[in-house]
This record gives sequence, C-alpha cells and structure tokens, in this order.
Amino acid sequence: MSHPHPELGAPPKLPKGGLRVIPLGGLGEIGRNMTVFEFDGRLLIVDCGVLFPEEEQPGVDLILPDFTIIRDRLDDIEGIVLTHGHEDHIGAVPYLLRLKPDIPLIGSKLTLALIEAKLQEHRIRPYTLEVKEGDRENLGSFDCEFIAVNHSIPDALAVAIRTPAGMAVATGDFKMDQLPMDGRLTDLHAFARLSEEGIDLLLSDSTNAEVPGFVPPERDISNVLRNVFANAPKRIIVASFASHVHRIQQIIDAAHEYGRRVAFVGRSMVRNMGIARDLGYLRVPAGLVVDVKTLDDLPDDEVVLVCTGSQGEPMAALSRMANRDHQIRIVPGDTVILASSLIPGNENAVYRVINGLTRWGANVVHKGNAKVHVSGHASAGELLYFYNICKPKNLMPVHGEWRHLRANAELGAMTGIPKDHIVIAEDGVVVDLVDGRARITGKVQAGYVYVDGLSVGDVTETSLKDRRILGEEGIISVFVVVDSSTGKITAGPHVHARGSGIDDSAFDAVIPKIDQALNKSAQDGVVEPHQLQQLIRRSVGKWVSDTYRRRPMILPVVVEV
Repeated sequence: MSHPHPELGAPPKLPKGGLRVIPLGGLGEIGRNMTVFEFDGRLLIVDCGVLFPEEEQPGVDLILPDFTIIRDRLDDIEGIVLTHGHEDHIGAVPYLLRLKPDIPLIGSKLTLALIEAKLQEHRIRPYTLEVKEGDRENLGSFDCEFIAVNHSIPDALAVAIRTPAGMAVATGDFKMDQLPMDGRLTDLHAFARLSEEGIDLLLSDSTNAEVPGFVPPERDISNVLRNVFANAPKRIIVASFASHVHRIQQIIDAAHEYGRRVAFVGRSMVRNMGIARDLGYLRVPAGLVVDVKTLDDLPDDEVVLVCTGSQGEPMAALSRMANRDHQIRIVPGDTVILASSLIPGNENAVYRVINGLTRWGANVVHKGNAKVHVSGHASAGELLYFYNICKPKNLMPVHGEWRHLRANAELGAMTGIPKDHIVIAEDGVVVDLVDGRARITGKVQAGYVYVDGLSVGDVTETSLKDRRILGEEGIISVFVVVDSSTGKITAGPHVHARGSGIDDSAFDAVIPKIDQALNKSAQDGVVEPHQLQQLIRRSVGKWVSDTYRRRPMILPVVVEV
C-alpha cells in the first residue's frame, strides 16, 4: 500500500491521457469533503464541504477546504458534483461560488434544493443541473453516470466518472440498508455492471471500516422511539442533524401515533424540513406540525420539539437549552432524545450538554443507553461485499480519519486488490491514474481555511495559538514610560493580569526585576521601544514560569517621552 511521505514535492505535469485526483479535504478527518479530478486540462469537483471546529480552534465558525490550487483555474472547472446534501459535502459551496458564481452545480433534487436555499442566504443564484440515479451526463471531458446509494439523507448518489484514462467511481457516503425508509436501495446491480466494464479507481467511504458486520436497518429505531414516546410524562425534545429526513420522519410517525404535535426549532431545521416536505421526501399528516410559538397553549404531554445540537455545538438550540440560554426551559420530567452518533472530536461537548440537561431534571436518551441511532456509513461486512462486487483495479479509501483509511485499505486487500494498487493518501496528496495504475506523484497546498464571522482565511494558526493561550493561561500587561534619549524609566512599571490566576499584588516581586533589566539596557545604550518590549517580555515570562509554572500571554507597552 502506498502512502504519503513528508518529502513529497509539487507533482509533475500530468502525463497526456492521465487522470489526476487531488483530495482537498475529507482524508484524515471527518468532514470538509472535496476532491478535484483533472483530465486534459479540465477540472471536475466532487463535493465541497465544511469541517466543524473543535475546542482547540476557539472562535472559529467553520473550516473550509483550501481553494489555492484551483483559484487560478476557475474557468477550467466543468462543474461541481454534489453526492448528497450534508454540510460536510455542500457547506463550502457558497465560498467557492463567491470566486465564480456561474460554476454549474450537479446533484439530485433534494441536494440541489438544500444548497439553493443556503446560497440564497449568500445572495448567489447558481446554475444547476438536476440529475437522478441512472442518468448519464457529459460534463466537458468527464462522462458522469449517477448511481443510487443509501445514506442517512434521501437522494444520495455515487458518481462514475469515465475518461479516456479510465473510470473512477466516487461512492460518496453510503451504506447498504436492505430495508430503507424510502425503499431506495444502494444499486448493487449498477455497481456490478460498472465492474463488468472495469472500475479503474474506486474512491470509497471509510467512516465505518473499523466496525465489524453490517449496519442495522434504519427502521429498527422506530420501536425504540415508540417505547420512549409511550413512557414520556412531559415534553419530548429531539436533537438531530437538520438534514436527517429519515430520522425526522420516524419522529413524526411516533408523534402522530401518540397524539403529540411537532414543532421545529432552529433556522436550519425549519428550512430543511420545509424543503423536504414541499418536495415530498417528508410525509406530514395535516395539522401535526405547529409553530413553536403556539406550544404554550398545548399540554406538555402533547408536545414534541425537534431541534439541532446533537453534536454539542455551542450555538445550537440544545446546547443553549442546557445552558439556560434559550426561550425553551428544560424542566423535570422532560425527555430529551439525541438521535445521532458522536462525530469524533465532539465527545466532550456532547457529554457536557447531556450533563447540563440532566442537571435541570431531563431524562436524556442517547446512543449510549438506547438504540436511537444507526449509522449512515457502510461497516466492514458491507465494504467487503461491495469490493467483491466492484472488483476495482485500484482502491483509494476516502472520507475518514487515518485509522478508518487504513482499516478500509486492509479490507480491500482482503478481497484480492493488490496492495500496491491501494493508495492511502491525505489532503493535498496528488494521485495520478496512468496506464491503469494509481500512484502518488506529489503534494499541493491543502491546509485549513478558517471562517470567523464575516472573515474568511484571516484567522491563522498563529492567531489560534494566541487565542488558546489567552483562554488557557490569561494575559499579563506591563506598562512603562521611558526617556526617549536615555532609555531610563520615568514612570512605572505597572503590571496587571486578567485570567492568569495571579493576583496583581503578587507582581510586586517582579517589578524590581523589570527595573533592573531596563536600567541595564539603558547603560548599554538600548533605547529602541521594540527591544525594550522584548526585554520586558523575557523578564516577566521567566519570573511567571519559575514561580507559577504558567505561560500567559505577556503584553508589554513602552511609551517614550
């Protein structure tokens, strides 16, 4: 199995007749999925998603793929194929279309409806091409065929990309639920047909490659939900992804059965469920869904609230309820259902929300104590089955952290794919399919691009480090006035601390050290303010480290008179 090395340089020119694959996100992480295909000077993008920040990225709202490698080639892009409507596959589209609004978007009816609603908020009217399973479209140099796959959102598609260099198949996110809520199966017959033609490179979902066996059917959750509904004495509050239409359908069915009304809470939940209902993907009995403002008129045992926040997102409705920062107040006897899995990295945030809800008296039902979630990604048994059907000549695991990619590669090898035909790449690593072989040929820039409020890309790793220091260690400011000609102190030093855990009176011990350092620098003829600031920073920093074993941010201010 080939894998990336730190010494990789820029890739060579793509050989004539070769297909280049450049993952800009989704490899080594869960989220930010984006892959660029290049043939004969033209580009096709599959997915363009976001990654949600973790605790060590304070103040960051979203993380985007790095568009640097395509920024000067926007006119070469034939289109963006969107496999399904989850945020980690469509969330970055508005930021790419800001650079060139007329890049065509290709996807299924629901996927396009979700991205069009999102783009409306960004005041972008996209050019779209709606496709469905079985369709085949020529997108410039790329002949694309779309295949139905089952996932935790309706209308998901895989795409087979035919070029003279060979056929690449990108599965998108998929599983093999044999009893799907909407009756739409992963089309194994189509994959078998593509196998007969010859799949030269398979890019396959790796998320559950470590999980043995098969994913249980989505409809298994229905009985668990009914049991929760039957025994809930007061309100039921369900937290789910705002795009999980199948899960919301089961909530609506249970609410209808037990005589409860449903209200959607949160802008994205209201928007997405409205779209799903209008397009016929969500079946809602008349009068069942009500406005959240009318809930006060209903008894608690006739209410179901459906909101966002299943991943512990700080600004989502459920987190705000747990923090008593929402108009909906949790009271003893309420039942809260977290109807989703834990995305790696979100565990602490989710358990913090669970503890907050429990504190206010809620009974919290989650994956850890009830079967209220099944995954949308194929487990190891399904992947083995899938590889034996597809028989790809080359395999490239995608969509997963390193452990998932490695496990997926091992599964491919078990089904007979030669190990030297299995490519484990990471974001930015370039893979070329030439003469039937996929090989790593170089690396391009593919770092994180941070969205913070209205700024995109202005936040750097350095500024995030500063934020972490401020959040964890606090800040110490030192103010001193010096004579501009002699460098001698005329006022100060004045030392103040915020968030460092050090009382201002404790700095009486460091003031003589600052005086001593500045007097010595004056004797040595050092009077330049920047040099004096560095001197103060070193003196205070050493004292704090030696005395308290802490490393706060030190902000010296030197004023010349």
